[in-house]
Amino acid sequence: MKGNVGQMKLKPLHWDKVTANADYSMVWNEINNGSFRVDDDLMEALFGYTTTSQKTIEKSNKLSHPNSLPPSQIFLLDPRKSQNTAIVLRSLSSSREEILDALLEGRGLNTDTLEKLTKICPTQEEITKIIKFIENPTKLADAESFLYDILKAVPSAFIRFNAMLFRSTYDQEILNLKESLQTLELGCKELRNGGIFFKLLEAILKAGNKMNAGTTRGNAQGFNLTALRRLSDVKSTDGKITLLHFVVEQVIWAEGRRCMINRNLRSGDNNDEVSLETKGSNEEKDKEHLNLGLPVVESLNIEFSNVKKAACIDYDSLISMCSVLTTRVNEITHLLNLCKDIESDGFVREMKGFLEDCREELNVVREEERRVLDLVRKTTAYYQAKDREGNPLHLFVIVKDFLKNVDQVCAEIRKKLQKGKVGTSAGSSPPLSPTSRSPRFQNLQVYFRAQRFGTSSSDSEDDF
Repeated sequence: MKGNVGQMKLKPLHWDKVTANADYSMVWNEINNGSFRVDDDLMEALFGYTTTSQKTIEKSNKLSHPNSLPPSQIFLLDPRKSQNTAIVLRSLSSSREEILDALLEGRGLNTDTLEKLTKICPTQEEITKIIKFIENPTKLADAESFLYDILKAVPSAFIRFNAMLFRSTYDQEILNLKESLQTLELGCKELRNGGIFFKLLEAILKAGNKMNAGTTRGNAQGFNLTALRRLSDVKSTDGKITLLHFVVEQVIWAEGRRCMINRNLRSGDNNDEVSLETKGSNEEKDKEHLNLGLPVVESLNIEFSNVKKAACIDYDSLISMCSVLTTRVNEITHLLNLCKDIESDGFVREMKGFLEDCREELNVVREEERRVLDLVRKTTAYYQAKDREGNPLHLFVIVKDFLKNVDQVCAEIRKKLQKGKVGTSAGSSPPLSPTSRSPRFQNLQVYFRAQRFGTSSSDSEDDF
C-alpha cells in the first residue's frame, strides 16, 4: 500500500460513512472482502488535481514549489464578467487584427460578430480603468487583454461597433417596413376589387335579412363584418349544416351555373337561358354546377393573398419602426460627433454617407406610410369595419378568418362531391345541404334559387 508521503490529492466524493455493527452483518462486509482492486495510477490521472496522466518527479516538484507556477493574471473586470467575455471572444470568427482594421475602415465584420461585440461592451468606468492601465499588458487576462488592445487603439470602439451593427441590420429592417406597407396597399386593392367576395357578402346579407324578417334586425342595408365570425354558429334545425356552409354552397352553385351558361354561349348554343344548361336530372345539374363553381370560390384565397398577409402585420411595430430607425440615426450621429478620436479615417467616410442616405430614405418612407395608412382607414370605413379596440388592421384579420372558414367549407363540399361520384340514386335530393334535411333553410333555398336569375347588386363599385 502506498504511503501518504508524496501521495497525490484527489477530488473528494461526498457521502455519509456507515459505521460497522457487530450485531448484524451488512452488505459492505461482503464487498470489502472482495477481490476487486482500484487502479490507483488511473484514479490519480483522472481525478487528481493535475491534468496530466504521467506522474514524474519533475511535475511533483512543480506542485511542491509555488515559484514554478505561471504568474497570476490581472483582472480589471469582475471575474465572472471577464470569464463570460472571454467565452464570447473565443466564439468570434474574426481575429483581433481584423477587428481593428474594421474599426478604422467602417466595414469588414458580419452581423453575428458585431452583435457579439456589442454584448460585451464594458461600462464607462471599466473603459476608463482599462485605458489607464500602465502595468505590463501581457499579464492581463484574455478579456482584459482584448479590450486593452482595442480601446488603446480606438477609444470609441464600442460606439463604432454599435454604428456598424445598425448599418448591417438597417437594410433588412427598412425592407421589411417597405414590404409591409406594400402588402397593406395591395390588400386594400384586393378588398376593393370585390369579385366573388362581394357576392359572398351579398348572399350573407340577403340570407340574414330573410332570417331576420319581421324583426328590428331585418331589412338591413349592410352589416358589421364581425358577423362573419358567427356564421358557423348558426345551424339548421337538425344541426347538420351551418349558415356559412349553406351560403357558400349557394354562391358556388350560382357561379357554376354562370360558368355553364357562358361556356354554352361560346359554343353557339341557343341563347335561351334555361336551354343553355346541361340536360339531365336536377341532381346531375346541381352536381355539375357545384363542380364548376367550386374552383371559382376556392380562388378567393389566392386573390386575397395580400389581405391574409396584412392580417399578420403588427400595427404597433409598423408605425413605430420609422421613428425607431430615425432615432437610431440621430443617436449615432450625435455619438460620432462626441468622439474625439474620430478623424478623417475610412470609418467617418463610410458612416457619414450612410447616415445621410438613411435620412433621405426615411423621409420618403414616412410619407409613404402616411399615404398607405390613410388608404387603410378609407378601406376600413368603406366596409364599416372599425374595431372597438382601435386596431386599424382589424378588417384584414376578420377577412382572413372568414377566408379560412370558407376554405374549410369548400374542402368539405369537394369531399362530398367526390364521394357522390361513386353513385347517387336517380331522383334523390341534391347531395349537399338538401331541403329535406335542412328545414330551417328551406325558404332560403327557394329565395336564392329565385335570386339567381336576377342581376347582382355587387356589379357597381364606387371609387374612394
